[in-house]
Amino acid sequence: MKRHVDKKIRQDKIREIIAARPIETQQILTEALLEKDIEVTQATVSRDIKEMRLVKVSADGVRSRYACPNEENSLSVKNRLEQLLAEAIISVDSSENIIVMKTLPGTANAICAALDNAAWPEIIGTLAGDDTIMAVVKPKEAVVSCRQKIAAMWGGN
Repeated sequence: MKRHVDKKIRQDKIREIIAARPIETQQILTEALLEKDIEVTQATVSRDIKEMRLVKVSADGVRSRYACPNEENSLSVKNRLEQLLAEAIISVDSSENIIVMKTLPGTANAICAALDNAAWPEIIGTLAGDDTIMAVVKPKEAVVSCRQKIAAMWGGN
């Protein structure tokens, strides 16, 4: 019987699941929680991932998996952001004071968390979908320098 549980119990179960096996996407994590009889939506899992500051780390040099930021293979904030951008960004564009990044499916949330943790003063907020990120930049003149920093880490233009 699937049941609603409070956030602490659900997040403890998420930690347990990602420690036990590689979880590559929010969808797989949602399914793993459902297998444990915890009723949850992908939107809730997405919020939990951001709140818990889970990161994507290399699972085998090809695929990535969710990990807690305090795991032994946790990278520094800058290195984690560089790794995520290099592995998952497909394209970057901007309009006025918004930078839009297209990512591999399921990676946008981890990149947003890494951007938030990097605390770039010119990025006042980020928003993640499954494969799209919006970063709000202030002042809008800083968009060019932000895109240049992203491009340097991503290897794109």
